[in-house]
Amino acid sequence: MAPTSLSLNFNFKVTATATNLPELSEKIRNSRVLVLGGTGRVGGSTATALSNLCPDLRIIVAGRNREKGEALVAKLGGNSGFAHVDFNDVNSLETALEGVDLVVHAAGPFQQTEKCSVLEAAINTKTAYIDVCDDTDYSRRAKSFMSRALAANVPAITTTGIYPGVSNVMAAELVRVAESETEVKPEKLRFYYYTAGTGGAGPTILATSFLLLGEEVVAYNKGEKIKLKPYSGMLKIDFGRGIGKRDVYLLNLPEVRSAHEILGVPSVSARFGTAPFFWNWGMEAMTKLLPSEYLRDRSKVQRLVELFDPVVRAMDGMAGERVSMRVDLECSSGRHTVGIFSHKSLSVSVGISTAAFALAVLEGSTQPGVWFPEETQGIPIEAREVLLKRASQGTINFAMNKLTFLSLCLFY
Repeated sequence: MAPTSLSLNFNFKVTATATNLPELSEKIRNSRVLVLGGTGRVGGSTATALSNLCPDLRIIVAGRNREKGEALVAKLGGNSGFAHVDFNDVNSLETALEGVDLVVHAAGPFQQTEKCSVLEAAINTKTAYIDVCDDTDYSRRAKSFMSRALAANVPAITTTGIYPGVSNVMAAELVRVAESETEVKPEKLRFYYYTAGTGGAGPTILATSFLLLGEEVVAYNKGEKIKLKPYSGMLKIDFGRGIGKRDVYLLNLPEVRSAHEILGVPSVSARFGTAPFFWNWGMEAMTKLLPSEYLRDRSKVQRLVELFDPVVRAMDGMAGERVSMRVDLECSSGRHTVGIFSHKSLSVSVGISTAAFALAVLEGSTQPGVWFPEETQGIPIEAREVLLKRASQGTINFAMNKLTFLSLCLFY
């Protein structure tokens, strides 16, 4: 068993906003990017970040709410436009993707979604693809399109965004550096996430959180797959300057399995926590009081979201929307390195992070096929530094490969 709390006392150096980013080529500046779910908080933030990073980029905001879409287009400027798209309709999708260089699928939640309609449409129209999926089953379903993407010469990355996404790349870099500097093997990899309230990301994030409470947690211990109760195994983790110590709980997240399989780390787990602190108590209580079948039912969860959304929005105003990720890697020698990423706004940061993946794909670094972010065919080693620089713009704290000599006495 793991201890119920853990506090590590060390300070992280605050880094400045990323500078000296490579100039974007004319080909990229003239590219057309369709942001599906662009009328939502995550998609809208992604469209805004893309416009800021590359003002010449032609951005199509796609969704079902014309009023919201056209309002965002008015802010983005003359290079953008709106497309009314029903992402459940393959014909509608394929029509919208004609002449598009990249589609960003930000129309969540991905939990309980049975079809990868957007990826399928992207392959059929030979359009590059990324999504902000945060669901293990959906990401595996996306990977099943590998042979079709290869045959169509289409590059695709699933689980991009901030977490999973940037956190996967951080983990891959921690492992790469450890393996290059020592003769021992990485043994334990842990993802810790914190977001104040819903991070300003709205009802979709709330629905995602509730749906995850209905999923048994998969983690790995010394190469063995283990299953644990959701929102259990609380730890108190120090996220460094600007965030401090926060309680985090086990959740079933796709980066656990992908990091275990791709990076070859025997023990992997992921934990998440929120604020105010009583939201954590409420989430824990839901897993005990409500049957898992109830929490896996999207229609019932949607009713819960509608019930709680006004209260959550009110609390968000007080809690703020700070977000932090801490990725810890332990090796057999006792070498323990940490990566940390903190931002004052999840709704801003997730857009910047997703935009960083979009630009990486447009730059041509992604090979045909369907990849996870830590796979070198998705984001090559030489492209990781630029991606992390772009994604970390505006962070209040970003550092990689910080050494600490404190060992975590955890089995998962």
